[in-house]
Amino acid sequence: MLIYLKRNLLAVLCIAIVFTACKKSSSDEPTTPPVNNNKGIQLATDAKFGSVLTDKDGKTLYFFANDAAGTPTCIGGCETTWPLYYSADASTDLNLNKTEVGEVTRADGRKQSTYRGYPLYYFAGDAAKGEIKGDGVGGIWFVAKPDYSLMLANAQLTGNNINYTSTYAVGDGKTIYLTDSKGRTLYAFAPDKNGVNTYTRSAAQEGIWPVYESELLSVPSAIAKTDVGVITIATIGKKQLTYKGWPLYYWASDVKRGDNLGIVIGKGPGLTWPVLQLNATVAPAQ
Repeated sequence: MLIYLKRNLLAVLCIAIVFTACKKSSSDEPTTPPVNNNKGIQLATDAKFGSVLTDKDGKTLYFFANDAAGTPTCIGGCETTWPLYYSADASTDLNLNKTEVGEVTRADGRKQSTYRGYPLYYFAGDAAKGEIKGDGVGGIWFVAKPDYSLMLANAQLTGNNINYTSTYAVGDGKTIYLTDSKGRTLYAFAPDKNGVNTYTRSAAQEGIWPVYESELLSVPSAIAKTDVGVITIATIGKKQLTYKGWPLYYWASDVKRGDNLGIVIGKGPGLTWPVLQLNATVAPAQ
């Protein structure tokens, strides 16, 4: 009798163990979704674009070339396709440079988050986390990245209170041209040769038309990375970024982002110090 009871008890115990194991491994067992503790702007890694900016839920953020001056210009119906992004929370991403994050107040009083002074937007066509379908739209919308060496402005050229077109005729109309990563206008010096700075011979000259110093990192998708290079200016011991062989310069009197006042310096509008337009021809060889 005692042996019989022991055998039954052992059988019940084995059944209980099997049942418990099955229950723990059952796909029907409810699971608790992971808690998202992210706040503010985040960094994500994309196979094509590398490091990109997202919101706390992983939705991609974008820059608008029309906003090079730092003022949001996507208004009205534009916002249907490109909703603004705003978060009052400081970023919890330890890899993000927090000093580059800011905000701007729009004309209607709403706030919008910025990175390196560029207002940030969503793209309505990105239905899910991680999608980047808005990059390159119209040649003026680009995925927001923390490591652009160059950016593009789509803006009016103005010098001496006169508006100029992309051909430097007097008139209104936007021109797509290169800026640094914070929206400051970049120029070419017409006498320069391919990969050769013929202007900068002293610190005094460099103070008037500073060379654009930058490593070659990422560029917007509208720019072919093979068109960008770096040269060394021996006279001042600095490196200078080039585009299509043209060494890139700032104009010292462009005191704020978006200014392009240097176009009228020299022989005439665009003749000596043109902005470096996206469709520029390759610099001539020596």
